[in-house]
Amino acid sequence: MEFIKIIFWLSFFLIFYAFIGYGIVAYLLVKIRKKFSETAVPSDSELPSLTLVIPAYNEMDCLAAKVENSLSLLYPSDKIRILFVVEGSTDGSTEYLNTIPGIDQISGPTRRGKIEAINMAMTSITTPIVVFSDANTQLNPEALKMIVRHYQDPTVAAVAGEKRVLMNNEAKATGAGEGIYWKYESFLKKMDSQLQTIVGAAGELFSIRTALFEPVEADTILDDFMISMRFAAQGYRVIYEPGAYASEKPSFSMGDEKKRKVRISEGGFQAMERMKHVLNPFRYGLLTFQYISHRVLRWAVTPFCLPLFFIANFFLLGQHWVYEFLMAAQFGFYMLAFVGAILSDSNLKIKVFFVPYYFCFMHYAVFLGFIKYLKGNPSGIWEKARRA
Repeated sequence: MEFIKIIFWLSFFLIFYAFIGYGIVAYLLVKIRKKFSETAVPSDSELPSLTLVIPAYNEMDCLAAKVENSLSLLYPSDKIRILFVVEGSTDGSTEYLNTIPGIDQISGPTRRGKIEAINMAMTSITTPIVVFSDANTQLNPEALKMIVRHYQDPTVAAVAGEKRVLMNNEAKATGAGEGIYWKYESFLKKMDSQLQTIVGAAGELFSIRTALFEPVEADTILDDFMISMRFAAQGYRVIYEPGAYASEKPSFSMGDEKKRKVRISEGGFQAMERMKHVLNPFRYGLLTFQYISHRVLRWAVTPFCLPLFFIANFFLLGQHWVYEFLMAAQFGFYMLAFVGAILSDSNLKIKVFFVPYYFCFMHYAVFLGFIKYLKGNPSGIWEKARRA
């Protein structure tokens, strides 16, 4: 029975710390270390030249909006190059972009995947800064200026923007759950950035110093994570800038979101295997603490702690009122998740179901992603997901 108690309380601690405790600890550490100071935006004459790279495979349904958005960004036209990578597209993307002045493109008959598109694009870039953005996102007008201001600090190798999921009052569980998740994730990224560095960037809006880029393996699934973590492991900082954001619609359905999450989970295990050296605190110090707390625990530990916590709790019933209370709390949480699952693709106004369902859904995707990772043969080519 003592062993079961150890399993119970260890699982409880790890789950609580990974999803709530680390946010509290990071917030307190930021407050203790120093007050965060803002970096001023350079004047237009001082802004560096940059290239905006947009991989876009068969994205004609959103390409016109992305072109319009890119051309309207508040950045000197003589200091920005807009480059679309549309290799393998069969929907007329190449022909359409040929009609737009001020747009460059890399095209070809073969689809090699996003990371290969990035590797290829980087060989043609001469500007000191590169900004990557997805074709299905819209950037706020000041995004580029907010990003480049951080490159005045020579220790900064990359700057990531914020991902925002567009929602309305009748959002499905798909969008509402994803939106709530990204709001909390944005808070953690802000704390990480102010503490030292973020541990993984969102590819919807991500920038790097061109001179520091090294090609990434062609089978890499989470290219944005690998690029940013390798910078951090070299001693550089990766900054989070919430004033630059990429807005996108949520997944069309939970089926589409499931494909995306399983793919991300598979990539997470792949990334942990390739970045296992960062787990050495004697070499990487604070970065190891951030990496384990924000990524490793969520990706590889808590998904397996959740069932252990529930099973151990069951065997401890009758030992103390605390176990009865926590079992009731777990049962209530999973019942809300069950109702959320039934209504997952419906328009809902009762958001109490969103968080429990999306929480369980994400961890289910982790198990599927882990199984997929164990099977091997990863590919850098993503299956296109539908958006609402």
